[in-house]
Amino acid sequence: MKAIMLMFDTLNRHMLPPYGCDWVHAPNFKRLAEKTVVFDHAYVGSMPCMPARRELHTGRHNFLHRSWGPIEPFDDSMPELLSENGVYTHLVTDHQHYWEDGGATYHTRYSSCELIRGQEGDPWKGEVADPEHPESIGMKAMGRLVRHDWINRKYIREEQDFPQARTMENGLEFMRTNRNEDRWFLQIETFDPHEPFYAPQKYRDLYPHDYTGKHFDWPPYGPVTETEEEVEHLRYEYAALLSMCDHYLGKVLDVMDEFDMWKDTLLIVNTDHGFLLGEHDWWAKSVMPYYDEIAHMPMFIWDPRSGKQGERRQSLVQTIDLAPTLLNYFGARVPKDMQGKNLEATIASDRPVRDSAIFGMHGGHVNVTDGRYVYMRAPVTETNMPLYNYTLMPTHMRSRFSVEELRASELHPPFTFTKGVPTLKVQGVGLYNRAHAFGTLLFDLQQDPRQEHPIQDKDLEQAMIELLKKNMEANEAPPEQYERLGL
Repeated sequence: MKAIMLMFDTLNRHMLPPYGCDWVHAPNFKRLAEKTVVFDHAYVGSMPCMPARRELHTGRHNFLHRSWGPIEPFDDSMPELLSENGVYTHLVTDHQHYWEDGGATYHTRYSSCELIRGQEGDPWKGEVADPEHPESIGMKAMGRLVRHDWINRKYIREEQDFPQARTMENGLEFMRTNRNEDRWFLQIETFDPHEPFYAPQKYRDLYPHDYTGKHFDWPPYGPVTETEEEVEHLRYEYAALLSMCDHYLGKVLDVMDEFDMWKDTLLIVNTDHGFLLGEHDWWAKSVMPYYDEIAHMPMFIWDPRSGKQGERRQSLVQTIDLAPTLLNYFGARVPKDMQGKNLEATIASDRPVRDSAIFGMHGGHVNVTDGRYVYMRAPVTETNMPLYNYTLMPTHMRSRFSVEELRASELHPPFTFTKGVPTLKVQGVGLYNRAHAFGTLLFDLQQDPRQEHPIQDKDLEQAMIELLKKNMEANEAPPEQYERLGL
């Protein structure tokens, strides 16, 4: 038995043909849907990038306990557990957060890994002089990230130079080399179609349009202030990068066809979250409520045990379900601290695994859905306090916790999932305290799929509050989270 996970970053569900999009060129996603089970109610859990990957390893939510950070010493790690059970695990990725302070303990959990440089301002090529660059809108300030992205682009000209292309080719090499071996798990993970939306010209040519404005392929994280022409142009830039992803997805499917790998290879195609491209008058993610464009994600799974393909599934599933599903597939024990559910029966017959799902980001709205209604609970005060990080790995995305942060920390008694180990309790930074300004929101996805008309219904809200509290209690949310949310 073998398994492959093809993971994209920032893959928008509503822009894929299998989910109803009729203008994006993505024939291989159509082909994928014919080969797999397509999940219609797959939701994120902890956001964004590394919190989602921590869920992928641990099979449990983490956003109520800490912000972006590494695997903790007490965390279960799915690929590590597979390795301990005789499964060779390999990661090939261009996702640069893996080699930053806040993600540096993930890739080392695999038997081997290949790290491809050059995405989104990755400090890859060293040039002291500032790079030349066109006049731009969006992410235009020459901070470290933008500066280094323009340096990197000097070395990424032909399609084979692009980090995604190199990542995919290395993944295909692993598939070909090890096609006759047994008991391996391959994770091919590309940062695309994450911003900046830089793609080879042939994919941009798929979306001809009149645009005479300034360079724009990297939106800011904030409200839309650009013209309709600029918004349309950026959506086409995203679509071009998505079409590149589709092309390389096709190559993975080709190799599976060539060597008849469908007979004994589980295939998962997934993402960590979506992205706003002007919907709700916002760009990006993180600072606004986690609308469906962000939180409702695509997921495709082929399981050779059931052989189901070309079918839809309505059960409510999440990222936390992938770790127990993979462990079960290889006959490994699922640790008691994993809260995700094995999806074998869901893939085979749409057996439900939960009645509701919780999702969010540390310090932001805490959200719950039952598949029809989505309830977004906002902080009750502008200060967004109290808020704490519980960790033994005090690093942020690209830095260590400061001495000032740590001076005020204290030792906190163990949670059940920390396996008897106390943690540091460190004051949260309240980065996303704009959540209070948006207020608490309730939507009916059946009547209002674009989430444009919030509901005012006290009885329904109370029912969703009870679902939210049930999920928070199951996740052992710290007491201050209830206070922060006014529960």
